[in-house]
Amino acid sequence: MRFSDELRDRTKQYASAVVRYYTGLPRERREVEVLGHQWLRSGTSVAANAREASRARSDAEFIAKIGILLQEADESALWLELLVESCHFPSEANSALQQETNELIAIFTTIVSKVRQNLQ
Repeated sequence: MRFSDELRDRTKQYASAVVRYYTGLPRERREVEVLGHQWLRSGTSVAANAREASRARSDAEFIAKIGILLQEADESALWLELLVESCHFPSEANSALQQETNELIAIFTTIVSKVRQNLQ
């Protein structure tokens, strides 16, 4: 199972947005630095796992990589929520990133479901 280059590009754009947002965080606050670093790690991992999944050699490997991607995307959502709610970083950028995170989770959940159905 493979997915489009457009979806690979979308996850890469998501990772780039996470990096750009992270570089603008005021890291002199320790809690912001810790949460931001966790978010940077998980947010960029979404794109890395999408790339690995697109090169999977079997459906089982594809499902496993997408499973990791979904875990990282869900974790990214948590770190962003904590930055917004606990560190008080409300902005339009947060809202757009939260929406994109949720959309990517929905897309990849659907892809995994379809692959599993085809395997049965």
